[in-house]
Amino acid sequence: MKLVQKQFPKGSREFEIIDDAVYVRIKGLLKEEKLTVALSMLDPEPVVNGSELEFHGLTRRGPLLSLLLNKPSTDEFNAFVVALRQNIFGNQGVEDETAESARPEAPGWNVYDEPPEFGETSKKTSFEPLNPERVAEDIAMLKTYLNENDIRPLLDSLELLIAEPANEAAFHKMLEVYKDLGFNQGAVLTYAPYLKVVLSRSIWS
Repeated sequence: MKLVQKQFPKGSREFEIIDDAVYVRIKGLLKEEKLTVALSMLDPEPVVNGSELEFHGLTRRGPLLSLLLNKPSTDEFNAFVVALRQNIFGNQGVEDETAESARPEAPGWNVYDEPPEFGETSKKTSFEPLNPERVAEDIAMLKTYLNENDIRPLLDSLELLIAEPANEAAFHKMLEVYKDLGFNQGAVLTYAPYLKVVLSRSIWS
């Protein structure tokens, strides 16, 4: 699979997944750089850094791959990131839990992570008062990188939790709003790291 990203006037970046490696070609105004990154060296969980999505190394921190967010289009970018993560897991001998949901035809397909499952049962989630400052940081990230209109109900529910971090009813309302986001769930988890932690610990028992 191949991803080509152009950034005028700096040049372009090309990433191609072949077998057990990613082949990278970076074309600048004056030079061209080529490198090969073994998939077994990469941490499968990317990190957002400004306008880039970075894949760090397993043995040392620091980006080994840097992709321009949502270039050349959101769909192409997301598809490549899904494929890259699956190949990283495969080359490290670890099963990717997102494999089924990463298929385009799967209901609720998300881009980066499989969200917690919300069943229509009497099961309950655990609840702990939230950290307002970290919620505010997530809101700022979501407003920066996503279309606010697509996630407006979630933003509103998070704003309420900033004002009332110990309001359990508001917390469960936020969970329901998140459930209704559909394919936007994955993007939200990518740009809202604290929300991802909150959802992870809110496990249906």
